[in-house]
Amino acid sequence: MAAKEVENVVVVCPKCKTKLKVDDVKLSPQGSRFRCPKCSTVLVIKKPAVQEKKTLDGKKALIAHSNPSVVENIRTLLVGQGYTALTSADGIDAMVKALKELPWLGIIEAALPKIYGFEVCKRLKSRPETKEMKLILVPSIYDKTKYRREPVSLYGADDYIEEHDLSTRLIDAIIRIRSGAPAETKASQPKSPVPSASDVSGAEKKPQPAFGQPEAPLAKVSAEAKGDELTEKARRLARTIINDIYLYNAAKVDEAVRQDKFYAVFAAEVKEGKKLYDNRIPQETRDKADFYREAIDNFLSAKKKALS
Repeated sequence: MAAKEVENVVVVCPKCKTKLKVDDVKLSPQGSRFRCPKCSTVLVIKKPAVQEKKTLDGKKALIAHSNPSVVENIRTLLVGQGYTALTSADGIDAMVKALKELPWLGIIEAALPKIYGFEVCKRLKSRPETKEMKLILVPSIYDKTKYRREPVSLYGADDYIEEHDLSTRLIDAIIRIRSGAPAETKASQPKSPVPSASDVSGAEKKPQPAFGQPEAPLAKVSAEAKGDELTEKARRLARTIINDIYLYNAAKVDEAVRQDKFYAVFAAEVKEGKKLYDNRIPQETRDKADFYREAIDNFLSAKKKALS
């Protein structure tokens, strides 16, 4: 029969700083007395308390999204299902709350500021305390008619729901994930025909608000507050565009970043995104700073460090 492996507790003598290894079986919770072999100081050593393993809280869900109106709509859906909703507006805060509160479910925006949502998913799934956490990635795509395929990777997430589908698909997805059923593929979901600009003869398409966004402002706000709101909108859209490029072309982006050729390889995508950015962001906001280029350069800098 194999001998039981001896577990040692290492303590440091407070007088001579000698490190002592004490057999765990010789210790008691009340404390056992030992004499330092070097300076004869008497030490009282207690048996270490057994750390109770923390488990995920099945009634808690984390919503990590940079758009407050989207957060509020998701929160309303979750509270209606009996969940306690935790909220975060950036990737760092999402990591902190996930590790502290241990919710069983996380709904993570892919384009989160500070740490992108797909990176949050990878980190949470790599940690022992949160590896069983169920995660839904939310790609905030800037053109919902553009992608007819799933992201190349979910980065550890258990499912993904595009932002414009949250109100109709979220609760069903949560029920399915809790039951252990496999994720539905995008190809299996019915596709609604969406007319292109050329299908609307002579008429300009009215842009549809994203999930959770009101069609018109409900109250007047100050010019300063409106300016801050437009700046954040510009930053969010810029993050969404670079996130889209990466989420659906991850390997190609990684290779381009390694070779310092991102702007050359993805020139068409960057130009297309800039055109949409310019169309949606007012000139006075664009005059403040080039938030579009800033978001791309920040992403490339972080990605280069991750790949090095």
